[in-house]
Amino acid sequence: MKTPSPSRRLIEAFLEAIAAERAASRNTIEAYRRDLEDYSAFLAGRGVDPLKASSDDARAFLAHRGAAGLKASSLARQLSSVRQFHKHLYLEGRRTDDPTMAIEGPRRGRPIPKVLSVIEVDKLLTVAREGLDVEGRPAAERLRAVRLSCLVELLYGSGLRVSELLGLPKSTARSREPLIGVRGKGAKERLVPISEPARAAINIYRAMLEERAPGAAKSPWLFPADSESGHLTRQAFARELKVLAAAAGISASRISPHVLRHAFASHLLQNGADLRVVQDLLGHADISTTQIYTHVLDERAKAMVRDLHPLGDE
Repeated sequence: MKTPSPSRRLIEAFLEAIAAERAASRNTIEAYRRDLEDYSAFLAGRGVDPLKASSDDARAFLAHRGAAGLKASSLARQLSSVRQFHKHLYLEGRRTDDPTMAIEGPRRGRPIPKVLSVIEVDKLLTVAREGLDVEGRPAAERLRAVRLSCLVELLYGSGLRVSELLGLPKSTARSREPLIGVRGKGAKERLVPISEPARAAINIYRAMLEERAPGAAKSPWLFPADSESGHLTRQAFARELKVLAAAAGISASRISPHVLRHAFASHLLQNGADLRVVQDLLGHADISTTQIYTHVLDERAKAMVRDLHPLGDE
């Protein structure tokens, strides 16, 4: 068995620390791993290891990645990974300084999220419900259609992250409460709403699952699948969602599970919800993250002035 290099051991120790201290998800840990392996390989090419890397080395790494065509958002993420890594080395006493402390991140504008209109989401839901009662459809195809309808109802009705949605336990189907508890980023728990259409969709889906696939119905997951995790994967759901969007006349480039989460937030704000409430429902730790939706508030403010101000018609 090949002995890990010193750099690899440092990276693994860092990843173990964030997994234990922050309850970081597997996807987060793998993203850190990829970024730090890029960084370590670059340093190795310069004959330097992370314990001796300077600010110039870190800046050169960012310049190298930028020249390779990375967007500002990806560069900012890699810088964040490298910063967290060096902060860990400093706090653990492996270094007496942090070479990334004075490095400024790439300038980037915060993009307005892709959002579907209420009419488009209604069309998506309508198409998802079509043909669910057609007995002539093959059993497996009908079960997938019922599952997809349930997923879309839950995602749009609750504003869940796709990882939270797919990782819901089977016990969710038994809940009769208007709110359900979910475990989000950093293992933080919050309550999210569950609409009556979503609850009805869950009941239909689970009844059909128990009838057509009793073995799968015994799984601890609400959406079991033959995968490493034991539940439906985000890639499989994203593919099915794009097919559904095409049937609803919506471009595949405009749809993803995250777009439906954006729609949940934007449509709430359009109808008068408080930004702080939306922050809590989305599970954002910082209100600044939720403020990507302020374009919705801006448009609502303009409409209020236009429609309610006594001089609005002049």
